[in-house]
Amino acid sequence: MKKIRLLFAVVTLLTFLSACKNEDDNYIDPRGTDYAGSESCFQCHQPQYAMAVKSSHFKATAPAIPANVLGAFDKANHTFVYDKNTKLVIEKRNDSLYQVLYKNGKEVQAHRFDIVFGAKHAQTSVYWRDGNTFELPVSYYKTINGWATSPGFPTDKPYFDRMVVKDCYACHASNASSRSVQQNSADKSSISMDVEDVIDPKTLVYGIDCERCHGPAKKHAEFHLKNPNVKVANSITSFKSLNRQQKLDACALCHAGNDGMKLKSRFDFKPGNNLSDFYRSTRNVTDTATFDVHGNQFRLMAQSKCFINSEKMDCITCHNPHENASKNLASYSKICMSCHQSGIKHSDKTLKTMSGSLLANNCVECHMPKKSSGAIKFQLSNSKQLSNYILRTHKIAVYPSK
Repeated sequence: MKKIRLLFAVVTLLTFLSACKNEDDNYIDPRGTDYAGSESCFQCHQPQYAMAVKSSHFKATAPAIPANVLGAFDKANHTFVYDKNTKLVIEKRNDSLYQVLYKNGKEVQAHRFDIVFGAKHAQTSVYWRDGNTFELPVSYYKTINGWATSPGFPTDKPYFDRMVVKDCYACHASNASSRSVQQNSADKSSISMDVEDVIDPKTLVYGIDCERCHGPAKKHAEFHLKNPNVKVANSITSFKSLNRQQKLDACALCHAGNDGMKLKSRFDFKPGNNLSDFYRSTRNVTDTATFDVHGNQFRLMAQSKCFINSEKMDCITCHNPHENASKNLASYSKICMSCHQSGIKHSDKTLKTMSGSLLANNCVECHMPKKSSGAIKFQLSNSKQLSNYILRTHKIAVYPSK
């Protein structure tokens, strides 16, 4: 009997794996036939994949199923009050979540959470309407463990009309394509046209996945599954082969601000491409330029003497892109000390107020302090005071002591 049960279990498992393989063979990525989908990477890169799926990169956007949405929906802090007659309530209805507007106790609007943006520090959400996505007026912030206005939204009235266009997804998703719509021409004939801000939901690839940073991997995956003993990466761009600027450009694509001139879609960028061919900044990176701590990590780092005086320093010097930034600040201090083993000079005031162990194990607290973002501010319910979104600056420098 035990042998029969074991045989049945083996047959069931083989059938399941066979079905999975057939599904993979038939998989067509919205980006084209050169792409394999990130799930294919798991077969050979299990440690990296296991880290990546938990990272902020991978969760930059996600379907708004309850498991992906931050915040509680069964506590008092899920209501935002605009005035005595107007309130917005975050509600769970069946398997979906909604932001519901009430006037004088009567429901007047209800918009479903369709896509969530972010997971590490805060999370905002959008809903679909007429082929576009629109930001919901209330977002969740981990710093307050509660709901407040979405960045830039008013506190005196609800607002549901801020469009989140295709270009916004270029740094929060791995693909989003325009949808062709029928337009009537002057002679009343109907023609098909691509409309930039009409997104086809079927083309969305959520989050920053493996192929967004490593490039199309279909041929790579097929080759190495057939040739598992070949350890040299085939049919894919190896980051080790890129020069310093190419490595920096791959990160700066989304970590160098959004105030420049777009030349090409960021979705078309592949590792090894030059960022200047896709996006041109209108501001020079100088010691006097001021950049917000949100989204400008590269340009802030580029102002640092550590970076300027180094021939090798890049983003990966301190960060593993497959996982979130470490909360162990001492690990960053070790990286600092690899270059600053000698010649460290602290002021007498610093030496008197801070212990030697703290100075050795917490370089970033003083030299990369947390600062308020001017780009992201929010307000709590029944409050007229703006709260600041706090992030650590990437400009490594000597800052005045408090």
